[in-house]
Amino acid sequence: MTPGTPLLLATLGAVAFLLFLILYLRLHAFLALLLASFALGMMTGMSPARLLKSLQTGFGEALGFIAVVVALGAIIGRFLEHSGGGRHLAEWLLDKFGPKLTPWALLTAAFLVGLPLFFEVGFIIIVPLAWSLARESKKSLLYYGLPMGCALTVVHAMVPPHPAPAAAAQLFHADLGKTILWGIAISIPMAIVGGIGYGLWIANRMYVPVPEIATKDVRVENPPGVRLVLLLLLMPVTLIFIATFVNLGDAKADNVYTLIGHPFSALLLTCGLTLICLGVQRGMSRAQISNMATESLAPIGSLLAIMGGGGAFKQVIVDSGVGPYAGQLLASSSISPILVAYVVATGLRVAQGSATVAIITAAGIVAPLVKDIPGQSAELIVLALCAGGTILSHVNDAGFWLVNQYMGLTVPETLRTWTVMKVITSVVGIGIILAVDALR
Repeated sequence: MTPGTPLLLATLGAVAFLLFLILYLRLHAFLALLLASFALGMMTGMSPARLLKSLQTGFGEALGFIAVVVALGAIIGRFLEHSGGGRHLAEWLLDKFGPKLTPWALLTAAFLVGLPLFFEVGFIIIVPLAWSLARESKKSLLYYGLPMGCALTVVHAMVPPHPAPAAAAQLFHADLGKTILWGIAISIPMAIVGGIGYGLWIANRMYVPVPEIATKDVRVENPPGVRLVLLLLLMPVTLIFIATFVNLGDAKADNVYTLIGHPFSALLLTCGLTLICLGVQRGMSRAQISNMATESLAPIGSLLAIMGGGGAFKQVIVDSGVGPYAGQLLASSSISPILVAYVVATGLRVAQGSATVAIITAAGIVAPLVKDIPGQSAELIVLALCAGGTILSHVNDAGFWLVNQYMGLTVPETLRTWTVMKVITSVVGIGIILAVDALR
């Protein structure tokens, strides 16, 4: 037994303990991560003072950046949702694409709307359009629902400022601008293959009628114009892209582009424009704008706690000596760190259901192991985690039941359609990531 073997065994024991707490005891992921962090620190012989300092450092470093990004993104998304802008954009795209390309229109609309909105919110906003189109065309609801749902779920898992990819990027110290651009670039073929390729194939073989739940079609009067909606959706990505392009090759650039292209600035500028255009100019009072911003932040409290817990667990792995030792083993082996990240995230997703929890937890486990391996792209490893975390949505996933109910599917039908589609998108994603890594 090598000197580092007890450290590895302690880490495996801590991960097993973590899964036991989440899966068997049904403990909240935040509490489970903290308890597993304490357990790992004690098993590896860390002193109480060092362990507590490690937890504090990891928690603070994880949230010092990500809390701002996620909070600003949540505010932008809430105002877009309340104004009816997402729904209006989808209707406009349907009109421009025409009847023959309707699935492509829904996929495009969902992709754009999904950039600032959580999967569940975007799905509920756009699914009435799928119901309406299925009624009028007499086609299977899958013909419209799967392209839409696929784009939403892929963007949610792969593209910051969504919580999981943003948190993973922070834990790996990856460049957020590059992660966003790569995430979008890889998400597009993932959504097309899964939503259009498999989605339309299975829709032609399985007829699904519009469910009874499809009785309400709530519309917002006088929604914002399409140009404004597109501006607000694409403005953060555009500013970050401009800064990344201008400062390409100069990692220490310190200029005006560095300022406006930083995620803090890009999202803050977009958030300010959103409050003015979708708040003040639509007749909302200052109190109403403030209340809506407060409402948008409430749902992310649990996510931020989980992210902090993931950061704490990561830091204990590093400070206990497990991370450096395992990193040396990986560096001397022929195993791809990208595949390691993908497999760990896949296992956690299948075991406990939540993509967000799987990606953040996997990032906390993998980041200390690969950070010192030379020649690795932190951005690609982050996206490999995300691709693994989005795989195999089944009965322990809340998103599975959302699709099941809103599309009127039985459990076997949901497994055959939604679950298979998710597996396909994940495999396509990791295939592209491995190909890009091989070509670097």
